[in-house]
Amino acid sequence: MKKGGILISFMAAMTLTVSGCKIVENKPKSEAAIPSDQSGDAARNAARLEQTFEAKLLPLIRDGALLPGRLRTLIADDMDAAGAAHGNRGAGQGAAWNFPVRGAGVVIAAKLDTRARWVAVDVNSDGRADVKLQLGPVIRGTALRDVAPFYNFDDFRDQIEFAKLSRALNDRIKLGLSVPEGEMMGKTVSFTGVAPFKKPTDDFVVTPVMVEFSK
Repeated sequence: MKKGGILISFMAAMTLTVSGCKIVENKPKSEAAIPSDQSGDAARNAARLEQTFEAKLLPLIRDGALLPGRLRTLIADDMDAAGAAHGNRGAGQGAAWNFPVRGAGVVIAAKLDTRARWVAVDVNSDGRADVKLQLGPVIRGTALRDVAPFYNFDDFRDQIEFAKLSRALNDRIKLGLSVPEGEMMGKTVSFTGVAPFKKPTDDFVVTPVMVEFSK
């Protein structure tokens, strides 16, 4: 056989071989598809926190935080106007407005013999509790999720996945909440966090992202 015939036969054989094979791209495990059902909820929410917690959520709370007295005045005047200007409303009918807040005051009451620890703080020196700070390790509510407009319910698979994000956020912040040993009464505490309100007369309960105690 002539050389030209050999070359043509070789190329034809290669064409048949390639056409019968499926080329599969080996992607890194980090790029593997997350299951679209409930089994993928944790992975999707972990990715959301990785992308937004430090870069977006904490700056949103710090930069927009109001003092408790100022917030009380605003929501007493017009709750919805205050919410539109300074907060974000959770999903669903009748959801609370959630406001970034910051302040400092003196601890005048504490409940620390529970997993849902809290302290009550006098922020205006009138001897009465103005703010209740959640200290965990059990953190209740959805304020950290609902204060952020970039956590949009429509972006989630369903209500279950949306609820799991709130728990993941609460679990994330509780790692940084430390309570000093010994007597709490009379200690000064500064805080930054989020307070939800459905009506102006609601208790002022803060889910903090930062708490610092001093004598």
